[in-house]
Amino acid sequence: DVARLAGSPRAARQVGGVLKRLPEGSTLPWHRVVNRHGAISLTGPDLQRQRQALLAEGVVVSGSGQIDLQRYRWVY
Repeated sequence: DVARLAGSPRAARQVGGVLKRLPEGSTLPWHRVVNRHGAISLTGPDLQRQRQALLAEGVVVSGSGQIDLQRYRWVY
């Protein structure tokens, strides 16, 4: 959705690359970006960090890092 909104619907990997390179302390809400299946794609400590940030915003995250896109997807 982010790539499509930016005008490049086939650029999802580039969106991921930009988010990965954010400087420490960035205020961009990177943690709200999940894969097209509604799952956190990160692993290890980064997965836990994203899960905690989503939970802090009231998003229900399953044990496997899945969220309900029907409920939480932002529609523009």
